[in-house]
Amino acid sequence: GQYCRILLYGEFLGQCPFKNSLVLAGICSATTPFLLLGDILDCLPLDQCDKIFSFVEENVSTWKSVSSLVCIFHHETPSEPADLLRRLSKSQNTVFCGRIQLFLARLFPLSEKSGLNLQSQFNLDNITVFNKNEQESTLGQRPTEEKEDGMEVEEGEMGDEEPGAPAPCSIPIDYNLYRKFWTLQDYFRNPVQCYEKFSWITFLKYSDETLAVFKSFKLDDMQASKRKLEELRTAGGDHVYFAKFLTSEKLMDLQLSDSNFRRHILLQYLVLFQYLKGQVKFKSSSCILNDDQCLWMEETTKLVYQLLKEIPPDGDKFATMVEHVLNTEENWNSWKNEGCPSFVKDRDELTRLWNLNHDNMAACQSESREFMPSLEDFFEEAIEQADPANMVENEYKVVHNSNYGWRALRLLSRRSPHFFQPTNQQFKSLADYLESMVIKLAKELPDLPSEEIKTGEEDDEDNSDTLLKESNDSPSMQNKLVSNQQMDEIAAKLGAQWKTLAGQLEIKAAEIREIETDSEDVDMQAKLLLVAWQDREGTQATVESLVTALNAAGFPKIADILNET
Repeated sequence: GQYCRILLYGEFLGQCPFKNSLVLAGICSATTPFLLLGDILDCLPLDQCDKIFSFVEENVSTWKSVSSLVCIFHHETPSEPADLLRRLSKSQNTVFCGRIQLFLARLFPLSEKSGLNLQSQFNLDNITVFNKNEQESTLGQRPTEEKEDGMEVEEGEMGDEEPGAPAPCSIPIDYNLYRKFWTLQDYFRNPVQCYEKFSWITFLKYSDETLAVFKSFKLDDMQASKRKLEELRTAGGDHVYFAKFLTSEKLMDLQLSDSNFRRHILLQYLVLFQYLKGQVKFKSSSCILNDDQCLWMEETTKLVYQLLKEIPPDGDKFATMVEHVLNTEENWNSWKNEGCPSFVKDRDELTRLWNLNHDNMAACQSESREFMPSLEDFFEEAIEQADPANMVENEYKVVHNSNYGWRALRLLSRRSPHFFQPTNQQFKSLADYLESMVIKLAKELPDLPSEEIKTGEEDDEDNSDTLLKESNDSPSMQNKLVSNQQMDEIAAKLGAQWKTLAGQLEIKAAEIREIETDSEDVDMQAKLLLVAWQDREGTQATVESLVTALNAAGFPKIADILNET
C-alpha cells in the first residue's frame, strides 16, 4: 500500500512512467488523484502550492477527463482547487486566485451550477474603509506641514514635481469630495440600496458631483499614471498590485490622474446600472425604478461611455469592448433566470432526420414534401359560399377570415395568373378582392360547378339561372367573357390607338391619365384599358360587348379577329 502511494505521488508530480494513466487504466479509483491533490495542497505552504498548481494547469485536459469520471461514478465535483482558493488572500494573492478560477472554469462544463451565484447575492463583507471623521482629515493642509502621525512629507510625494511634469490634479480636493467619492463604494457593494428613496437621492447627488469632476478634469497624457507606477515599484523591480482601493487622502489627486483607476470607477457605474435595470429572477418585487430614475440612468450611461472614450490610451476601443461584454452579460443573466438549462442538446432526433436520405437536397424536393394545396381544394368552400342559393351570410364566409385571406394571397401568387394581372379597380377590403377572385376561379376551374355561381346582381333570379345554364351547356358570344389571352391580342393590335377605344368603353379621363402614368409602353397601356373595363363591368365584360365597342370605334378588323377566336 505504501509503495502504491509513493507511485501515485510520483505519477502526480510527473516523475512516474505511468503519468496520467493510472485512473484511465483502472489501477486506482477516479477520486484518488483529487484526494492526493488535496493532501499535497494542504501540507505545502502557499509558495510551493503555486509551483504544484502550475503542473495542474498544464494537464487540464487530463484532469477534465478524470473529473468527468468522478461526476459519473460518485455524483460529486472535485473541490480541492476551491479549498485552496479559500486559503488565499484576495488582496495579496490576487493573481493566484485568478489562475484557480480560470482553471475551474476550464475544468467544469458550462452547465455546472456549483460556481454560480444563482440567487444574485452580494458580497456585503466587501467594505471600503476610509476616513469618515472630518476633524482627522489632512486635506487642505500645506504640503510642508507635519502629519498627525509624526511623519513628514517625503521629497517628491506631495511637494515639488519633476521639471516639466504636469500637476497631478487641477481641481481643489477637499474633504467633502473625498467623503462623497468613497461613499459611492457602498452603493456599488450593495445595489439594493438604490431602490430606497432617500438612499437614491444621496447616490444621485454624490454621483453627479463625482462625474462632474471626471468631466471637467480630462486626462491629456499618461505621465501621471507612469509616475505613479514608478513610485510603486519594489526594490526587486516587481509591480505591486492592490486588489482593494487605497483610500488614503494624500493619494486622491494621484488617483484622479490615473486612467486605470478612473476606468474602474466608471465601469462600476455601468455594472450597477445593468443590475438595476435588468430582470433578475430573485430580485424582490418591490425593487422597481420609476420613470425619472430610468431617465437619469439612461443619460448617465451615455455620459459614462463618453468619459470612457476620452480616457487615454485607446479610449474608444476600451469603451466598445466594455459595451460588448455587458451585452454578453445580458445573455448570461437570461440563462440564469431560465434555471440554467443545459447547453448540450439531444442530437439523436437530428441525427435520424439527417440520415433519412443520403441526398438532403433531393429529400427536400420530394413530392411528399409538397404541402401547398391546389386552387380547387383551397377555394372549394369559398366558391360554394359565393353561391346565393346557399344563403351564407357575409360574416360567416371564409373570405372574411384574416388567416384564410393571408393564405389565399400566398396561394394565388404561386398558382394563379390573376394575382399579377394589372387592374385599376379599387377594393375596399381584402374580402372584396377575394370574392372577385373566387368568381373568376369558379369560371376557370374545370372540376368545380361554375354554373351554380350567381353574382346576385340580376333582378330576375329565374332569368339569371337560365343564362348561367345556357352558358354552361352551349356558350355563345353573347355571354362569353373576354379571356386574358384575348385581351393581350387586342392590346397588341390597338397599340397607340387605344385612346380611341377608351371613349366607346366609357373610360373616364382621370382613369386614362392614371393608365398613362402607370406605364409608358403603349401595348401595356392598351392592356390596362381593357383590364379597367373588365374590372368595372365584371360579368358583363363579354366578347359581344367588346366587339360592339371595337366596331363603333372604327376597328372592324380587330373585332373580326375577336369573333374568330
